[in-house]
Amino acid sequence: MEQNRHEPAAAAAVDGKTRTIVQTPDLRVVEYVLQPGDSLSWHHHSEITDLFYCLEGGISVELRNPARKLLLRPGETCTVPPKAVHRSGNAAGGVSRYLLVQGVGRYDFIKAT
Repeated sequence: MEQNRHEPAAAAAVDGKTRTIVQTPDLRVVEYVLQPGDSLSWHHHSEITDLFYCLEGGISVELRNPARKLLLRPGETCTVPPKAVHRSGNAAGGVSRYLLVQGVGRYDFIKAT
């Protein structure tokens, strides 16, 4: 009988807020853990679509043009297309967690001004 070997998931980042689950040239899945008040900066991606999947707490996803703010609860999702300026943040009073699925295409993070 052949044993299946599984590599452990990547360890949490030094900041303790992210953990890469999967990363290939065309797909990236990252778990984010946000404390109350935490948010990412405004940014966009050249090629990839972001799919947000809320695991715990509440996640806000804001788009800049047109201005729109979504509130995700556990089990809810939303997508942000390439080139759309956006940011995400904790919208709950406690810890919030979400999976960010990014693809298909080359990953980049371009800060918006």
